[in-house]
Amino acid sequence: MSKTAPTRGYTASKGDLQARLRRIEGQVRGIERMVDEDRYCIDVLTQISAIQAALDKVALGLLDGHARHCMQEGAADGRADDMATEMMAAVGRLMKRG
Repeated sequence: MSKTAPTRGYTASKGDLQARLRRIEGQVRGIERMVDEDRYCIDVLTQISAIQAALDKVALGLLDGHARHCMQEGAADGRADDMATEMMAAVGRLMKRG
């Protein structure tokens, strides 16, 4: 018996998501190079800010997919309240910084 991977809210856009994450990974490596090269602090911080914005965009996309797919499935299974609580906890974790 073969098991297939469950369908997630991001499954349809998985390739785009992976490409975006690879770009972010490259940006992080770029910051490492900047530090190795003793680049100006503000330039490094600017790049960190860009990475945070890119990660936020990924997170919002995942939340959108979760709300449109996973939560609908959960509601159909009678788990709407649990799914909403879980998603709001995830949003809370994303909003906590510094």
